[in-house]
Amino acid sequence: MHRALRAPRVKQTETTRLMKQKIYQIDAFTDKVFMGNPAAVCPLEQWLSDDLLQKIAMENNLAETAFYVRQGDQYHIRWFTPAVEVDLCGHATLAAAFVLFNHENHTGDVIHFFSPRSGPLTVTKRGDLLTLDFPTDHFEPVALTEVLESCTNQHPLSAFKGKTDYLLVFETEAAVRNAMPAFERIAGLKARGLIITAPGDEVDFVSRFFAPQAGITEDPVTGSAHTTLTPYWAKELGKTELSAIQLSERRGYLQCRHLGDRVEISGQARLYLIGEIFLN
Repeated sequence: MHRALRAPRVKQTETTRLMKQKIYQIDAFTDKVFMGNPAAVCPLEQWLSDDLLQKIAMENNLAETAFYVRQGDQYHIRWFTPAVEVDLCGHATLAAAFVLFNHENHTGDVIHFFSPRSGPLTVTKRGDLLTLDFPTDHFEPVALTEVLESCTNQHPLSAFKGKTDYLLVFETEAAVRNAMPAFERIAGLKARGLIITAPGDEVDFVSRFFAPQAGITEDPVTGSAHTTLTPYWAKELGKTELSAIQLSERRGYLQCRHLGDRVEISGQARLYLIGEIFLN
């Protein structure tokens, strides 16, 4: 009489016990890797806890990590810096759209996102160009205080305050390029961050963005800042279609269009990484 043979017991490794989560890293507002603004994108089947989302963003240590969940014919999206959840993020939305169009089987040339903090957001694909449709920021002139003047080593002409950021306007592109931010002063502002801007030498306007209070010293390319910059420069220059460069070390190139209460912000993106996160 022969005993039935039992299949050998496979030892469960630590890796097989962990939940795997796909992650992409995309360089946004550029046509080359290592340029523009890197964002992580995590497609989710369902929402993880806020604490876990924040820990993933902290571990990624990028300006933003975007998380999205498909709900019907749209995608609910949220964005986290290494320190906080933010109301709106342009480059990570562009990155999420790039992932959906090129790697996650989205059909059609339009993606409808929904943010619980910023409402409906759409991204349209035209060839390699992706166009964000975002709400226009509403901003007001404010006094050019000693605190605002001391945020950089350059002398601003005027100051404004939008929904989340301060905006300082300078006379020349060189002033923006050569500005040395005083991060302690900027961190003390009651705002998400500080935008600085000036007319461009080769484009309509240039900018930089600093947000140490959100865990970001200098953001390479800030799509959401252009919801403030676009209406400001559209009025100043008397035109609705504008070209822009964010003058960080990595640089970013944007095409902007002012549509009244909406702003279109266009740019390209490139894939840098596809990987997996292992979670308890």
